[in-house]
Amino acid sequence: MIRSLYLGWRYIVRHRLKAGILVASITVIFYLPGALSQLVAQSAEGLTARAIATPLMLGARGSPLELTLSSLYFQSRTPQLLRFGALSEIDSELARSIPLYVRFKSRQFPIVGTNLEYLEFRGLRLRAGRRFAVLGECVVGSSVAEELELAPGRTVVSSPETVFDLAGTYPLEMNVVGVLEPTGTPDDQAIFVDIKTTWIIEGLGHGHQDLESAAAASAVLARNEGSITANASLVEFNRITDANRDSFHFHGDLSEYPISAAVAIPHEQKSGVMLEGRLQQHEQVQIIRPVDVMNELLATVFTVQRYVIAAIVLVGAATVATTVLVFLLSYRLRREEIDTLTKIGGSRSSIALVVGSEVIFVLLLSSLLAFVATELTSFAGTWMLVGLFVE
Repeated sequence: MIRSLYLGWRYIVRHRLKAGILVASITVIFYLPGALSQLVAQSAEGLTARAIATPLMLGARGSPLELTLSSLYFQSRTPQLLRFGALSEIDSELARSIPLYVRFKSRQFPIVGTNLEYLEFRGLRLRAGRRFAVLGECVVGSSVAEELELAPGRTVVSSPETVFDLAGTYPLEMNVVGVLEPTGTPDDQAIFVDIKTTWIIEGLGHGHQDLESAAAASAVLARNEGSITANASLVEFNRITDANRDSFHFHGDLSEYPISAAVAIPHEQKSGVMLEGRLQQHEQVQIIRPVDVMNELLATVFTVQRYVIAAIVLVGAATVATTVLVFLLSYRLRREEIDTLTKIGGSRSSIALVVGSEVIFVLLLSSLLAFVATELTSFAGTWMLVGLFVE
């Protein structure tokens, strides 16, 4: 038996091009259905875990899916903006709220405007440094720190929303004061700042020279009782330091300033139901359960998955039929080899094993490669599908 298998293996090695093509084709057929199912199952678990941990989400009327993906994964387009004052719609006796403003980025990493309560809510712990405390300070996720080589004491700069942002504001240089421990969630790839810092990035707040000082005399356009009008030469600061922090200020009513969403955390289950009931028919505000939104999305994904697997099965059937044809033709081409083995005294079982070993080795190699590829997919599966959903 060992000798028969050895002869079969030598045949595979001698015709390695044909064997390689067969192994590659069968490996793909073995790999795709199982890997796709595993990919979707793992990703569904990862997607819903974060949604389950977020009881309720408040946002402006619009797409619930866009609101959920933007607020949970920080990668989708910014949803319809909400007034900061809309947080008053959340009765403090029923729930506590955490504002979110996810709009700006530093390179490819989202800048998340929020408050310290968000870090506690997500269970984010510091690996180095401290939490942000004042304007212009930020805490970065582990992936951001690794890729940008950041540590407490360094700085990170916000990116303009458009390449030619002539009417926009200068990028804000923020001080990194802390680095978070890795969590395996989108928080690893985010930069967290106080929500007022994001308003400064947007240009709603700013700091500039003291118009009362002699150095700013050339920037004064007009002086009236109680007010000073500056011209375009006024120097605005694009980095918040201890020396200029007091000069930063906001104009207008802060309740009218924008946020993208708010996490609502009910004090108990009954409070959540009451809050949903109160805001169900609100004209400008919607309140959603992220887990329900993600389940609807995943239901669509599973439906598509069934169609894809059906298509793979059809292609697999065609590949198997072609493979059988190749083996039959190979058997016909090996007639002289079989006749020679018969003449030198080879038994029928030994000859059958020599010929059949081609099929055995091809199937074994294909199965092994498909198993290894499936295991590799299991490590990267969640992030692959999350990235696909939220881009």
